[in-house]
Amino acid sequence: MSGFQSHLGDFQSPRPDESNKEPTAKVAKSSADRKKLDTQTPLQFVPGVGPLRLELFQKLGVRRPLDLLFLFPRTYQDIAPYQGIAELVPGIRATVVGQIVDLDQRFSFDGRSTLGVLLAIEGGGYVRCVWYNQMFRREQFHRGITLVATGIPKSTGISFEMRHPEFVILNDRSELPAPRPTAIYPLTEGLSQKHISSAIEAALEDLLPFVEEALPDRIRQRAGELLFEKKRTLFEQQPQPLLGITDALRALHLPETLADAEQARMRFIFQELLVYQMAIAMRRYQLQKDNAAPSLAVTPQLHARILKRIPFKPTNDQLRVIEEVKSDLERTIPMNRLVQGDVGSGKTVIAHYAMLAAVGNKYQAAMMAPTELLARQHYEKLRQQLDGSQVMVELLVGSLSSREQHELQQRIAIGTVDIVVGTQALLSQHVQFHALGLVVIDEQHKFGVEQRAALREGRVVPHYLVLSATPIPRSITMTLFGDLDVSILREKPPGRARVHTYLGEDSQKAKWWDFVRKQLQSGRQAYVVIPRVESDEENDILGAEQVFAVLSETELSGFRVELLHGRMDGDEKQQKLNRFETGETQVLIATTVVEVGIDVPNATLMAILDADRLGLAQLHQLRGRVSRGQFPGYVCLFPSKKCDPKENERLQCLIAIDDGFRLAEEDLRLRGTGDLLGTKQVGAPAFRIADLARDIEILAAARSVAQNLINEDPALEAPDLAKLRKQVLGRHGGHANLGDVG
Repeated sequence: MSGFQSHLGDFQSPRPDESNKEPTAKVAKSSADRKKLDTQTPLQFVPGVGPLRLELFQKLGVRRPLDLLFLFPRTYQDIAPYQGIAELVPGIRATVVGQIVDLDQRFSFDGRSTLGVLLAIEGGGYVRCVWYNQMFRREQFHRGITLVATGIPKSTGISFEMRHPEFVILNDRSELPAPRPTAIYPLTEGLSQKHISSAIEAALEDLLPFVEEALPDRIRQRAGELLFEKKRTLFEQQPQPLLGITDALRALHLPETLADAEQARMRFIFQELLVYQMAIAMRRYQLQKDNAAPSLAVTPQLHARILKRIPFKPTNDQLRVIEEVKSDLERTIPMNRLVQGDVGSGKTVIAHYAMLAAVGNKYQAAMMAPTELLARQHYEKLRQQLDGSQVMVELLVGSLSSREQHELQQRIAIGTVDIVVGTQALLSQHVQFHALGLVVIDEQHKFGVEQRAALREGRVVPHYLVLSATPIPRSITMTLFGDLDVSILREKPPGRARVHTYLGEDSQKAKWWDFVRKQLQSGRQAYVVIPRVESDEENDILGAEQVFAVLSETELSGFRVELLHGRMDGDEKQQKLNRFETGETQVLIATTVVEVGIDVPNATLMAILDADRLGLAQLHQLRGRVSRGQFPGYVCLFPSKKCDPKENERLQCLIAIDDGFRLAEEDLRLRGTGDLLGTKQVGAPAFRIADLARDIEILAAARSVAQNLINEDPALEAPDLAKLRKQVLGRHGGHANLGDVG
């Protein structure tokens, strides 16, 4: 079994044996006293496991002795130094050495027991070690033996006491072990740290010879060079190779120092991330090799014509990304580019440019949005931008009648439609393009991988441009979207006023609505956002319909107020949105359907009710709907009545941070990778030891090494890469296309 390819839970568990003994103290004795373990040994024969605990270990994914070596500690307890009585501090973990001079045992009427062992500490003084309901330990202790005990001392007034300390019985005073950090493992009910550490220590030295190295010296050397500057405290004065597999496993489970443990963790984090990055790099190479895209050359004349259609002067960021896209389109290698930017940075301009470049080369373009409302917004903007041109733009959404859809599908097939904007209706098997040259996917994280790839068929494939209105943390970009080229827009168009964000309380609502009324009277417009359509009275959750009924009769009576939510049909939603855009409607009470794509410069106010029920990224997107013009914006977040104080702390992040990229990193730290951007939906890997919020430097090194390896040896045919190749294919071969088009 090669190094890190020990997949916990991949193997059948053997039958348990008859033994079921509690773990005893670590007694210094020769390893010859027991039979050595090997890869064929049933798990129950490992000391510390036994038949009754076998199923508990299996719950942690341990099905064979070798799996124990790859049960990674979740953290470490720092060294507890040897101390004399005068050095002990109540509450501070320490290690003492003493001779047993007395034992006592007590029983209560309800059957509970107490075992006490009195140690005479070298240098003077006494420490009493106490175990509750563990009378089986009585046979382990005798007067006169030397005990090393580690625990948290508690002062009794006349001496110190340690409750349930870790201990080692010494047969020889010269065997005094050096204090070291203690590995803390993940647990399941019924298993203690003692059970797991005993089993791992029993298996470690026996099984290390069976573990093969998957990382050649050259890879470990290169990784050490890349990580030296970022992790200098873990190296000596110069770059050192990452630890070999044997040394890494020893240091992982039995480190001499915390630095040793961190070096071991770094090696395994790097390996896990490298294996994933190599799967992405191999997939990207395969896509580029096996598929050809049309070359969409953008001449200076075509470039100038497209820019004239943009109703404002592009920012420097937009011009830079346009050049990146233009360069991609001219190649026959399919473009696979992600454009991400903060709210209001102008990603749509890039999409429009790319689509018109395709049309200018006699190819069709398709733009797919996650909702009909957003698709209609894109369609209307394109129609306005291309007014008077010969470019034919059409909208394909599910609300069209069967006849309308059929007629449009025919026109798409014969090529009389140049640009099609739509929802998932574009993925219908009845939609056949005459010459599809470009696919633009907006709000990419709201589509599954298969949906995003559905328009890529045959050997001649379209170019792909995917847009994200939600800034994505760098570590997520390098994993979930690792095979995409990434363009970032940070610069916002000039003239945008500042948005002020506040955290409101129930007692401040009257003051807020008074402020809103004054702003409406001066000509501004407002949003009121509620996460749900209907109320949930049992859980005290507001609904948009209830809020609309109340506000339109109370705080906002006398103003033109409308309700908008996702259950309305497409035409009704568009009509209400049109009235808001023209100013006919002053206040739009809505669910999160207004999160993206809505651009009303005169709307400068937003109240978000039950704001704690939304994520930071979504709140930031909603905030981006206000102050899209010359007037300053005001957003007030009202948490729910049952809001956890920690949620208020999270909302404070939104108030303190207005940079979407910084907020995305904070969101990753708070929520983890599982929920962020729906990564569970799109196939984010479940890392066992790596943490994308913490290990960004190691991830960058792994990505660099992976790209270089695939560039030099795309099939990983070098003999020293055989075991690594086996890991890549074994771990990610079945779904290595998850990075494709997002």
